[in-house]
Amino acid sequence: MARTPLTFAGFFFVAAALGCGAPIAPPAMGVRRVHDDVLVERPADVFEGAKLRLDSPSLTAGISGQGPLKEAEIEGWLAEPRNHEPLDFILPVGLRDDAARLSVPAENPLTRAKIELGRQLFFDKRLSKNAQHFSCGSCHPPRDQFAHPGHNLERPEDALRTVPVVFNRILSGPQFWDGRSASLEAQAVEPIRDAREMANTHEDCLASIAAIPGYRLQFEKIFGELSMDAVGKALASFQRAIVTGPSHVDVDRELSRLKGRELTPEQTSLKTELETLAGVEPLSPAARRGQELFRSDRLGCAACHTGANYTDEQYHNLGVGTERPEPDPGRFRVTSNPQDHGAFKTPTLRNIAHTHPYMHDGQLDSLQEVIAWYAKGGQANPNLSPKLRPFELSSSEVQDLIAFLQALSGALSPVQEHRLPR
Repeated sequence: MARTPLTFAGFFFVAAALGCGAPIAPPAMGVRRVHDDVLVERPADVFEGAKLRLDSPSLTAGISGQGPLKEAEIEGWLAEPRNHEPLDFILPVGLRDDAARLSVPAENPLTRAKIELGRQLFFDKRLSKNAQHFSCGSCHPPRDQFAHPGHNLERPEDALRTVPVVFNRILSGPQFWDGRSASLEAQAVEPIRDAREMANTHEDCLASIAAIPGYRLQFEKIFGELSMDAVGKALASFQRAIVTGPSHVDVDRELSRLKGRELTPEQTSLKTELETLAGVEPLSPAARRGQELFRSDRLGCAACHTGANYTDEQYHNLGVGTERPEPDPGRFRVTSNPQDHGAFKTPTLRNIAHTHPYMHDGQLDSLQEVIAWYAKGGQANPNLSPKLRPFELSSSEVQDLIAFLQALSGALSPVQEHRLPR
């Protein structure tokens, strides 16, 4: 059984239910299930010291109220100066170890207003052709960890690729499996005009947005104009606010760091929170053994799945799909470098237990199959990564490694999907 993601926000701690795909928190905190249409109370911000934690549920909860967003509600939201101030934020425990990798362009600082506008656009099918196809959320539904179990696929020029996850993009540069979009802003607007996705044109999309008064109000106030550049900035801002909370591995590591140290009041508070989380479900002995295997030179997993987000953000050929009559060229399509043929971006391992199928083409259904693929050294081909080499694992070691991968799951903040401008 996959380990339950931990919910870690302020001073409440609740394990998320695996079956619903969204963390549950006490009603007093104002946090909802993902699919609630009514938001009675906006969640409180969650701070560490003076910094807003980026997994604070308040950032993705939507504007308070009931039903479709009314112009008066939007005007009231836009009138609050703090909604336009660049956020002074801190990443959740675990991810903050990669703070040096933060990818927030200077020309698009995070603000509450941008995140909220991006949230609305992300779930609005009116951005697609004739308003009847898809929204971004159709292929990246919160209930499925903002991924999709297999049947919605990215198909650039008829190549078969699984839907990449949306979370933790704030630690990522180029986007898509082949890195063809240089930024999250550039990636965000591409599905709108892809014939196999939202099937619209950028011109018609802007016309649809302009016909909605609530959107016009927001774009004028936030960006000074309605343009695809502004649409990309809003969507990118929302996606950067989707981050995974601390996993069992993170909690265990952070507690080890704090052990025996003289702590500040803020660190003491953090330690109390972490100890409560560890008490809910501590890191298992099997996961500890799996962690050692993962880090070992014998397996070499950490050579590519490195850093706090467990990815080097680089492109590697694992031999996946090379048996097809016309293999997907992968990164080669972007660089035209023959050495990049069949190379794809290393995905994050965060929440990997909940984002199957695996590999860029989704051909592996389970973590056991993934481990077996690596154990055989991938599939031989002229461009196979030199980092791959065969290894042997006992059945108990396989289970230990899976236990570690399952322990990399962290909760995602609930997201309001339904409150959109009329």
